[in-house]
Amino acid sequence: MNPSEKLPELYVAADVEADGPIPGPYSMISLGLAVVGRPDLNFYTELKPISEDFDPRALAVSGLDRDRLIAQAPTAEAAMGAAETWVHSLRRIGRPVFLAGPAVWDGMFIHWYFIRFLGKSPFGNTGSGIDLRSYWMGLKGIEWVESRKGKIKFELDLKDLPHTHHAGEDAAELARVFEAILQSRAKPGA
Repeated sequence: MNPSEKLPELYVAADVEADGPIPGPYSMISLGLAVVGRPDLNFYTELKPISEDFDPRALAVSGLDRDRLIAQAPTAEAAMGAAETWVHSLRRIGRPVFLAGPAVWDGMFIHWYFIRFLGKSPFGNTGSGIDLRSYWMGLKGIEWVESRKGKIKFELDLKDLPHTHHAGEDAAELARVFEAILQSRAKPGA
């Protein structure tokens, strides 16, 4: 590539499973990342909980076993270090851009964990990125209530694409949804 050529943006779909509503008092227990349009480029890790506190209802959503995570999962430092290395490896083919749905939830945990355990985020100092619902609202000129991921998937004929609450699978789901959105934009009359 010519040094003056701009690398393409690589949308990195992110999904988090956590054992409570906020990072710090509660723990991110799994993280999935997937590149939009590149199902071969994905990352998944589980994380050892960072605190004693957890909400059993939140933990149940993921189906992960907290005792197993405590005994076997990598520490937050190790898991986030591996995630950072993976994101940086993408820079050889493009510029990673964070994508989540909702970005407020997943982004809050991911940015906090990168800053807390590594001192920096591979997505930048602000942790900013694309929020799926906000993007869809702007694209379609619709209200918030009409922007749920299930409605987006229905409109894009992806209604059979599962949402499993496994962070790796759900990151891949989000990547596929955003890929379909980008493809629909490219169609004449879209």
